[in-house]
Amino acid sequence: MKNLLPLRWGLTTLLVIAALGVLVRLGIWQLDRLEWRKAFNERVTTQLAAPVLNLNHEIPLAQLYNMEYRSAKVTGEYVHEQEVLLRNQVMDGKLGFRLLTPLKIEGTDLVVLVDRGWIPFENAKLPERNAFAETGLVKVQGMIRRPQEKPEIGGVLDPTLTPGETRLDAWFVVNLRRIQEQTTLELLPVWVQQAPDSSWVGPPHRALPEIEITEGPHLGYAMQWFTFAAILAIGYPFFVRHQLKVKENNDPFQGSPVKTSGKGELEKGPES
Repeated sequence: MKNLLPLRWGLTTLLVIAALGVLVRLGIWQLDRLEWRKAFNERVTTQLAAPVLNLNHEIPLAQLYNMEYRSAKVTGEYVHEQEVLLRNQVMDGKLGFRLLTPLKIEGTDLVVLVDRGWIPFENAKLPERNAFAETGLVKVQGMIRRPQEKPEIGGVLDPTLTPGETRLDAWFVVNLRRIQEQTTLELLPVWVQQAPDSSWVGPPHRALPEIEITEGPHLGYAMQWFTFAAILAIGYPFFVRHQLKVKENNDPFQGSPVKTSGKGELEKGPES
């Protein structure tokens, strides 16, 4: 039994050390998230304050990806036969889609995908969807957005094409790389989310993203994890010391000390 006790405390100590490592790592992760959030806020505020980018003029292709959330305008004609849908879009509690329509930029061979807004689920199939077509030369005012290769955590990946399929009509994310593979159009590496217009009566119902410029709760969460780690690191040695003291006091082998009399005879200690 005495040999088992050091083994038990050794295993417990190893678990405590592992828990300390996890708690500290969670705190560091939250600090990393805080730094990411600060960089995101700086990038977004810079782009929101930038002047409107006219895509009909010289397009800075190499910089477009880093211009997300910058206001942009463009004039051109829609290519409705290459239109696709963005799935699982909710408006006022109703399920629907967002229309993603390629716009051929006037005076160029380039095309930008435009999110024209939300439409009801029941009107998404062809030919009903043709009722939302915008023909002729159109002017679009909106916001530059980055494409996505994969959905957020817990989201669903877009399926690959099955034998016989040539295109996907509905997507979970705006994956420009894969959308480019199913069209002959030369798409820009970003897309434009069209802004609401007081003169426009939808559907499609247009909207811009709500961007939260805050540092979030990451610092508070980091302090919580570090506090838990400190409590464990400081409290565990006191807990061990207390348990060992309790064990020592309750040890049946720890009897009263044996004394010898002056005559060399053994004497018992005072009984409790």
